[in-house]
Amino acid sequence: MPLIYKICPRRLWREEEAKGRFRGAPVDVADGFIHFSTAAQAPETASRHFAGIDDLLLVAVDAESLGQALRYEPSRGGDLFPHLYGDLPLSAVRWVEDLPLGGDGRHVFPAGFGAGAASA
Repeated sequence: MPLIYKICPRRLWREEEAKGRFRGAPVDVADGFIHFSTAAQAPETASRHFAGIDDLLLVAVDAESLGQALRYEPSRGGDLFPHLYGDLPLSAVRWVEDLPLGGDGRHVFPAGFGAGAASA
């Protein structure tokens, strides 16, 4: 089961989770798709787009369960990033973990992060 990852503010995730689906963050809605990262891409995504932000969650999603709505498209540096065209069904979520800031100001990824990671 290949996994892809969404970094999300806790409050936004919990609000969407209570509604039974995840439509995405404001940037996702504006872009017309939900941005995800592979395990190799997630640390840079965290440092570029969430630097210094605490109270985040790391959401692991089963990429295969998303079907054709998931596309790998060129983005940062020409890397292929997973983009979901549509809402994220909560049934595709495998786990949700805290993504705290460490003492050095970088996000601390959970133990075992990257196991079963998707590659483009």
